[in-house]
Amino acid sequence: MIALSACSGSPPEPGKGRPDTTPEQEVPVTAPEDLMREHGVLKRILLIYREGIRRLQADDQSPAPALNESAQIIRRFIEDYHGQLEEQYVFPKLEQAGKLTDITSVLRTQHQRGRVLTDRVLAATTAAAAFDQPARDTLAQDMAAYIRMFEPHEAREDTVVFPALRDVMSAVEFRDMAETFEDEEHRRFGEAGFQSVVDKVADIEKSLGIYDLSQFTPS
Repeated sequence: MIALSACSGSPPEPGKGRPDTTPEQEVPVTAPEDLMREHGVLKRILLIYREGIRRLQADDQSPAPALNESAQIIRRFIEDYHGQLEEQYVFPKLEQAGKLTDITSVLRTQHQRGRVLTDRVLAATTAAAAFDQPARDTLAQDMAAYIRMFEPHEAREDTVVFPALRDVMSAVEFRDMAETFEDEEHRRFGEAGFQSVVDKVADIEKSLGIYDLSQFTPS
């Protein structure tokens, strides 16, 4: 599990803990924090999709390879992993307590619809796929639909669903859920886990010229 050093004074060097930090002082990553940082990965891919839409509409250099890589990350990391954790562990806790059942029902449906859209994006961005103007238009529409659905989806989870877990779970259950998430993350993605996925997303951003954060600062 990734740990955060206690914050006081000057920050430690990246990748290094404080010399006087003991295991008892380490702050473990909670299950909601884990899910929220995974939403950060999704947000960055939605930005990649937006850049893909811009290029498709401008008839710019084909972004198909980058979009295919991004859709593969969505499939493996967001849909097959992150979404499954929500459906297997998070939503049932709330539903068993009779809380937010109207929201979790919609979220489950949106997970299913998202998989359909990802199937389309993957199929449309393979090397063998036709990439004429009608195909480009359809791809742009599918990515726009994905963005339109998942921006409010993840915002509702971050601000309503995940905070509500504290109302229905004990401290022990909270800890156990975090450990379960950690174990599953490393089982699926290796020792580097989450960071390996972030690095892949960063590589795609660099290939599209949208990695440098400063370029988004208004003049």
